[in-house]
Amino acid sequence: MGEAYFYHLTQAPLEQTLPVLLTRALGAGWRVAVRARDTARLQWLDDKLWLGPEDDFLPHGLAGGEHDAIQPVLLTTGAAANDPACVMTIDGAEITAEEVQALERVCILFDGNDENAVQAARVQWRTLTGAGCGAKYWSEETGRWQMKAESPAA
Repeated sequence: MGEAYFYHLTQAPLEQTLPVLLTRALGAGWRVAVRARDTARLQWLDDKLWLGPEDDFLPHGLAGGEHDAIQPVLLTTGAAANDPACVMTIDGAEITAEEVQALERVCILFDGNDENAVQAARVQWRTLTGAGCGAKYWSEETGRWQMKAESPAA
């Protein structure tokens, strides 16, 4: 049974934080799906990941390609074909309690400077913890990631 980790981004933008989390997940031996609400946002993210430092390259692909099933990181708007152990959501993309419970980890990244994103994350927290999922809330407001809240699995 997995847990949902909520990442409240206030200092570093998504394009800096996500690669760090992806590197850690890949280091744990997990395949990862990054889920967004629309393909334009995923294309933007794909471009950012390709432009990263060569020595920190993250192998990934956009959903819809012939190699989706073997991608270490698959960028998608829906279910992932790469059998991920971890799903990372951005921009309020939906995640269900059943997915949290079936995966090793779910990471929900949201922009702390966007009140709508904060409200959406609060709704997701209440929904997932209300369904018995374990959850941890991480904030970088001090410049370092600190766990601010935890709800154990029921």
